[in-house]
Amino acid sequence: PGFYIGLEMKPKALMDGLSEHAWNAGIPLTTVVVGGMFGFFFTKDARVTGYRQATACDIERFKKFFHGMLAEGVYLAPSAYEAGFVSGAHTDADIYASIAAAGRVLATIQ
Repeated sequence: PGFYIGLEMKPKALMDGLSEHAWNAGIPLTTVVVGGMFGFFFTKDARVTGYRQATACDIERFKKFFHGMLAEGVYLAPSAYEAGFVSGAHTDADIYASIAAAGRVLATIQ
């Protein structure tokens, strides 16, 4: 009981933390969470709802972020167009460590 509610809270916390760090770094970012899935785009658009918007996002910044997170030990999908997933195996500590890593990386790619 409550597994899926708890699961949905994990990517929401992750994207909220990522958004906060991006805001603090002055980097435009929009995020989306559906169930245990998440996505993010480096864009000024409030929402990304289609192909044209997705392909207009800052892919170079995504690449820098991806490689920075990899160096921090956080493994994300390697394409800016892929969804990320969390599972029951991800702990709150994993989520908060990923948020902290994102803050460090975003501070370097302004």
